[in-house]
Amino acid sequence: MDTGGNSLASGPDGVKRKVSYFYDPEVGNYYYGQGHPMKPHRIRMTHALLAHYGLLQNMQVLKPYPARDRDLCRFHADDYVAFLRNITPETQQDQLRQLKRFNVGEDCPVFDGLYSFCQTYAGGSVGGAVKLNHGICDISINWAGGLHHAKKCEASGFCYVNDIVLAILELLKQHERVLYVDIDIHHGDGVEEAFYTTDRVMTVSFHKFGDYFPGTGDIRDIGYGKGKYYSLNVPLDDGIDDESYHYLFKPIIGKVMEIFKPGAVVLQCGADSLSGDRLGCFNLSIKGHAECVRYMRSFNVPLLLLGGGGYTIRNVARCWCYETGVALGAEIEDKMPQHEYYEYFGPDYTLHVAPSNMENKNSHVLLEEIRSKLLENLSTLQHAPSVQFQDRPPDTELPEENEEQDDPDERWDPDSDMEVDDERKPLPSRVKKEIVEPEVKDPKGTSENARSSGYDPAVDEITTGTKALDMGSGSADEPAVKVEQEPTNKPADQI
Repeated sequence: MDTGGNSLASGPDGVKRKVSYFYDPEVGNYYYGQGHPMKPHRIRMTHALLAHYGLLQNMQVLKPYPARDRDLCRFHADDYVAFLRNITPETQQDQLRQLKRFNVGEDCPVFDGLYSFCQTYAGGSVGGAVKLNHGICDISINWAGGLHHAKKCEASGFCYVNDIVLAILELLKQHERVLYVDIDIHHGDGVEEAFYTTDRVMTVSFHKFGDYFPGTGDIRDIGYGKGKYYSLNVPLDDGIDDESYHYLFKPIIGKVMEIFKPGAVVLQCGADSLSGDRLGCFNLSIKGHAECVRYMRSFNVPLLLLGGGGYTIRNVARCWCYETGVALGAEIEDKMPQHEYYEYFGPDYTLHVAPSNMENKNSHVLLEEIRSKLLENLSTLQHAPSVQFQDRPPDTELPEENEEQDDPDERWDPDSDMEVDDERKPLPSRVKKEIVEPEVKDPKGTSENARSSGYDPAVDEITTGTKALDMGSGSADEPAVKVEQEPTNKPADQI
């Protein structure tokens, strides 16, 4: 594959990057419930591959500090965060009205340790942003993050807390402009909504469009007010392959980088766009998917890599392991090393899997129309918007080791991240253990989401000219996140 003029060489000759990698050994124990396609266990499988490929020794490995209530409330509504903190499987029957209000139940079930899970994956993404802001690393990775559907006042699409929005808000403290790129098969609706009316964040989403969850992401959705033309949507059809994908990805992202000139980039690497995904219908290879990471890395801009969707978990682990190698500039062999989850990867026991022979419904004519339209939209943005920085919000710091986690007034110190010790004895788990279930093939094929999996293609409300940004309360014309052109000492939820 043509790696593009800006791409770095792979293997030992590739330019190295300082990489911070966030992982909590407890994350694989959280369990959405029997039959649910979202399995946090995939994060533990990814970590095991990284360990046995010898990649952990080349990164700063950090245990994320759990996000606190007030950290989550920088985007989410106070009452929604309080609900997530207090709801349990035992008490949910007494709160049916609240469950409906916050869209928690089927796709987004209540399970043991739900709030701790949210704190963990959000803490990793915000922590990664802090590391980038402090210049401690070039690339931060949090494969547990990337839950892009969560809204200000409600859960959606297996996502409860939008760690991506929280990380971008953190990056905006240091950078005038932040670019968000989403290669999950589903539209990154929660992130787009949050920043739909600002020119300080550009969102670019490549996704399946047409009778598919969440139903948003039309090419005509371009932003509103100051944010007009700062939302880019790339609607795709079933079966898109590596060549077709990069016929769009590279010229569009190349032009975005040239015109928008972001100070930092967040790349959501949802692996449900891979060939053979349980809920997906694209036909990307792992190398094709990872080429997006390689291309973004080539611009030498601070980069936050996050996870996202991905429901054939053996392929998710393969993909994110390989993409960690790409971030490091290291080439890893196809033959998989022996490790505790080795049997998941039979019968070939290789890192890469061949894409299928499914039909590519994305004709060259369609791809050319999409590419031309989006490049035309970008051409209306003559230069990067200028933002004056005066009294910007204080930098978030990481917690000092000698401070109690329960202290509501604690400050964060960048030197306090705990190194993950793979040899330590496991702590007693407070959450229900993941039950390893056989992966079930969708009897209808991978071209549509089975309702039995709990994935309902409900369409978000769209109003004329602007999105209903706050689905729980407030006006449809009021943005979910207010990003000041000249940041002031306003409360965090007004930044």
